[in-house]
Amino acid sequence: MTEAQFVSFVKGHLRRASRFWKPISDTIKNARVRKGIYLCNGCKQEITASIVVDGKRVKNVFCDHIHPVVDPTTGFSGWDDFVNNLYCECENLQVLCKSCHDLKSKEERTIARQSKKDNNNEEPI
Repeated sequence: MTEAQFVSFVKGHLRRASRFWKPISDTIKNARVRKGIYLCNGCKQEITASIVVDGKRVKNVFCDHIHPVVDPTTGFSGWDDFVNNLYCECENLQVLCKSCHDLKSKEERTIARQSKKDNNNEEPI
């Protein structure tokens, strides 16, 4: 196993385990307006817990980190930062609908790609 595969493996398992982190369930619970309806922090709309996309029911409520777990401008900075950012308190968490979450994730990926490209084009000193 390469180092990159190992890092990816560990990150994936830590992210999956974070679903059981109490502040995440508390954030979702606090965004609940009524049974099956939540308030999206992005578009400020009331959203259902799931929606139908291409004939399939998919999740529509996402607990998202306000400040990304991995900063898209600097990338992975170490395990201590990763774990501390992933397992944060409610103050750094928000509930987003699928549309808002997809948009925010796309923007972060674009920033990360651009930062990586910029860093690769820098002249060595």
